[in-house]
Amino acid sequence: LSKISAIFYLRSKKMQDDDIMESKEEERSSRKRKGAPPAYRREIRAGDPVTRVKVEEEAPEFPQVSEQNLGKIEYRKIRIPPHRYTPLRKSWEKLIEPLTENLKLQVRFNPRTRCVEIKSCAATVDGGAIQKGADYVNAFALGFEVADAVAMLRLEDLFIDSFEVKDVKILRGDHLSRAVGRVAGADGKTRFAIENATRTRIIVANTRIHILGSTANIKVARDSICDLIMGAPPGKVYNRMHSVAKRISSGRY
Repeated sequence: LSKISAIFYLRSKKMQDDDIMESKEEERSSRKRKGAPPAYRREIRAGDPVTRVKVEEEAPEFPQVSEQNLGKIEYRKIRIPPHRYTPLRKSWEKLIEPLTENLKLQVRFNPRTRCVEIKSCAATVDGGAIQKGADYVNAFALGFEVADAVAMLRLEDLFIDSFEVKDVKILRGDHLSRAVGRVAGADGKTRFAIENATRTRIIVANTRIHILGSTANIKVARDSICDLIMGAPPGKVYNRMHSVAKRISSGRY
């Protein structure tokens, strides 16, 4: 019995050793499969020289986004106020010519809803044409001339800023009327001076003021109009406009 037990003990120990060896080999093979760093790679230490290799990659080229690529038709509706019906009727052909010829949009005026409706079609190439057209018609609806509003289609950095006189200072009655009169000036001289100096277009519609121009020019014009509303004399605003015009023309503003 002692011999048999010794034989079983030796066999079991040998089997355990074989199992340990197999497990170690499996562990080594799994490490190789996981991508362990090879022995020939040197460790990076502090103070080692760094070499940078510039990889030149070509910029990806994407096709121009068009209505054919997007596969959808968009609509816009711009409501026309009652006091702009007559100017719209007189300058309808001039108004829709840039929309139909250049932007390839479909335009119509709906007399039932009193809105100008704009629709993109299969011939529309520019994906942002529908929004440009809506901004253009909206500028005309606010009171700007067609020649001034069409600049929004040609230039990318033109915006419209609108605000109320009461947003600057709370006025009522005759005080409000005098503030609007200071902004317009005698025969519109003050308004024209601000427009020429800041290269903007200004519309004074009752107590609401609309300014068309670039961001920097709108800021200068708005500050001058706010000074007039607050009670600054027009002569002081004229002097400021002349200095601003010189700085804008010289590019130092």
